[in-house]
Amino acid sequence: MEQATPAAAPVPGRAPARRDGAGGFVIRALGRTDYEACWRAMRAFTDAREADTADEIWLTEHPPVYTLGLAGRREHLRRDAGIPVIKVDRGGQITYHGPGQVVAYLLVDLRRARLGVRDMVRAIEAAVVEFLDSQGISAYGRHEAPGVYVRRGGIECKVAALGLKVRNGCTYHGLALNVAMDLAPFGDIDPCGYPGLAVTQLADCGVALDVAAAGAALAPILARHLSRPPST
Repeated sequence: MEQATPAAAPVPGRAPARRDGAGGFVIRALGRTDYEACWRAMRAFTDAREADTADEIWLTEHPPVYTLGLAGRREHLRRDAGIPVIKVDRGGQITYHGPGQVVAYLLVDLRRARLGVRDMVRAIEAAVVEFLDSQGISAYGRHEAPGVYVRRGGIECKVAALGLKVRNGCTYHGLALNVAMDLAPFGDIDPCGYPGLAVTQLADCGVALDVAAAGAALAPILARHLSRPPST
């Protein structure tokens, strides 16, 4: 499917889809989508779920937008660069989405997956770490500050942010992995609420993937990690 224009609304039911053999997830490639339209589609999907509805992963990228989570404070937007700011219902503080960043929305029935929210966060981080390792990048998660980090020049840099919403025992929202994008808008915020937090991307770590290729490689790893029962 050709990428939609930046203003296009997602049509998940018509988007190219494949079923992951290991985890049973339906993986959909939406192309570029309008943030608010995609958010509405996630909520509608979650509200319409039944007990046997398959879990899904939606891969997309968005036009430039800042999103503020439920606990998000406006003062973490340090400068107004004319980029829209949207208050949303995920956890976490402020982050930036833009072209060149792959966003994976994770529509998961937690009860059926036997996952708690913390289990799911750890599984997401582990999947991203595994994907980055496959690209020759050493990365790690932090229990006190969810996300995935790498070290560049001795400096800790965030390469993937995550935030979830649980509704009726099911999740939506998910993670954003910086692939090959303009990182300048991160300089106008305290990323994820942390002043001075450095941000990086795959391109700056020597990985030459585009958003579609990164998403296609990451999605089955996410499906596998989210299909594993949590360790005891």
